[in-house]
Amino acid sequence: MNMSRIFALVVAMFALGAGAAVAQGFPAKSVRIVVGFAPGGTTDLVSRILAQRLGEMWGPNVIVDNRTGASGMIAGEIVAKAAPDGYTLLLTPQTSLAVAPALYGKAPYDPAKDFSPITLAGSAPLLMVVHPSFPPKTFAEFVALAKKGGAPLTFGSGGVGSSPHMAGELLSAALGIKMNHIPYKGENPALADTIGGQIPIMFGNLPVAVPHVKSGKLRGLANTAATRSPLAPEIPTVAESGIKGYSIATWSAVLGPAGMPPDLAARIQRDIARVVNQAETRDRLVGMGVDIIANTPEEFGVFLRAEIVRYAKVIKDAGLKAE
Repeated sequence: MNMSRIFALVVAMFALGAGAAVAQGFPAKSVRIVVGFAPGGTTDLVSRILAQRLGEMWGPNVIVDNRTGASGMIAGEIVAKAAPDGYTLLLTPQTSLAVAPALYGKAPYDPAKDFSPITLAGSAPLLMVVHPSFPPKTFAEFVALAKKGGAPLTFGSGGVGSSPHMAGELLSAALGIKMNHIPYKGENPALADTIGGQIPIMFGNLPVAVPHVKSGKLRGLANTAATRSPLAPEIPTVAESGIKGYSIATWSAVLGPAGMPPDLAARIQRDIARVVNQAETRDRLVGMGVDIIANTPEEFGVFLRAEIVRYAKVIKDAGLKAE
């Protein structure tokens, strides 16, 4: 074996040892979780639950830092440029990683290269809801109406590039139709107009939409996730209603800057998996409509790359651009 190979092996062994030592001593100070969305939403609430539980486990405080703007890309840039030491983490839905870069045509980071995937902590399904006066009573009846043609269908969401917006575009593509999208500045205004009959269809986060379905103000046609939700077990999924392979939910993913030692990313993932599977934490998250996942960095990395490709295609095919 020549000297260059010996040197490379020594360097690699030193890096592995250093990474393991970093992971073993982590954290020695406060950890910051950067969130690109306003307080009160599902992403923010999940981040605060994780921060509380991880802080209790680790000892040093875990702080949530809301840095809103540019569909979460401001927060993403902060983390992408941080030191890869585990003390600055990003908690985000797919918006800032798989959707916004394609919508805007550029981002201040490469979502596939500038982050270290840690885990997909969980995901929350969406509900397709309609005003009670909307003729279809089931998703199958909606599909028949949509394919019949005539006047274009209109749906609302909490904003351009949001998971509910993408749910509508994915459904349009699956059915080979074009629904008109009306973006609102937040989910609650969209819900208010759907309840009021100003728009017939809306895709909304399940825990927010379910109470209005239970009260009869809205009708739930379908759950967008792969399986039914325990919060609304009577509402079938889009896939079981006839659109095979259709699935979309709002992520709650944790990433660090690129270059984090693999042992450190794995350590953080294991600790997140432990806290989200604690009975009290699990009950809180499930009560918010969140399905627990907590997969490994490698599993999440494969998932992330596939989602970047999927959303880029949907956005390109639909001709969508940020407004």
